[in-house]
Amino acid sequence: MATTLRDVARHARVSVKTVSNVVNDYPHVSDDVRRRVREAVRALGYRPNLAARTLRTGRTGLLAFVVADVEAPGLHGLAREVVRAATSQGFRVVVEPHGPGTLPSARAGGPHGVDAVLLATDVAPPGMVDARLDAGTPLVLLGESGDPRCDRVALDGVRAAADATEHLLRTGRRRIAAIGAGPGEATGPAQPRTLGYQRAVRRAGLDLPAGYLRATAQHRYEDGHRAALRLFAHEHPPDAVFCYSDRLAIGALRAAADAGLRVPTDVAVIGIGDSAEGRYSRPTLTSVSADPAFLARTAVALAVARLDRPDAPPTRITAPHTILPRESTRPAA
Repeated sequence: MATTLRDVARHARVSVKTVSNVVNDYPHVSDDVRRRVREAVRALGYRPNLAARTLRTGRTGLLAFVVADVEAPGLHGLAREVVRAATSQGFRVVVEPHGPGTLPSARAGGPHGVDAVLLATDVAPPGMVDARLDAGTPLVLLGESGDPRCDRVALDGVRAAADATEHLLRTGRRRIAAIGAGPGEATGPAQPRTLGYQRAVRRAGLDLPAGYLRATAQHRYEDGHRAALRLFAHEHPPDAVFCYSDRLAIGALRAAADAGLRVPTDVAVIGIGDSAEGRYSRPTLTSVSADPAFLARTAVALAVARLDRPDAPPTRITAPHTILPRESTRPAA
């Protein structure tokens, strides 16, 4: 038999009306009562009647978590946290991929639609943003760059890149290259991670050779491998490489092995993302980690708040990050 609101109320020692208020995220409920009700919801496995909710509120109780690459390192952990955060707010989650020039299939409103979209990408396709905003659907971006009309939560790319580069400097490296710049950055605006890398290099007073900033079309393993091989064939090869993602960094680890270089003795490598692949690579990969639980909780909270206040100014929140030192950046002897 399905768990009812009355079952949750009995378990939490509150009224059925109070449970309904918490499930529907109404204000004016104390933090203690809200916590007790949500604990009861999780303990009993209560699932709201979405059809009744849609009729009553015009909402479906669904959030779409849209990703550019379903195989991206770290995505599974983030998706798990998004589901956990959404469930605590009484929502279910559908996960959808999007490719270049495509829009997610989940429509706004209607029996098969979603109440809000969480988009995990650094580049939000303009068509997607326009379509969602025109439909009045909240769109929350999880990425360092994004449309100023949307709520956003993300790593501070400038600070994270600077911290990663400074970590390499503290290990004694001085010829630090970078992999992951955009193809157009040589003549156009630099992305946050490029700015952070360049800032740390300047602060250290380093005059690095031309060609140390390597652009990649994407952040695939093969892109990191190809760019790293070119760096290792440089007239003055680097003794460290900062990669804009763990995928690029793992490609660079393979390139070092192919070039007969030892990591970290001959060259140190650091990435961003704290992926499972990096934790189990050989050597294990030093990485910059954002807190996926923080990202998920904040993104879901922004989406829910936007449902209640659709005309509020966009909110931008910076997620904390930390360096996780591993074998790939042991200090130089």
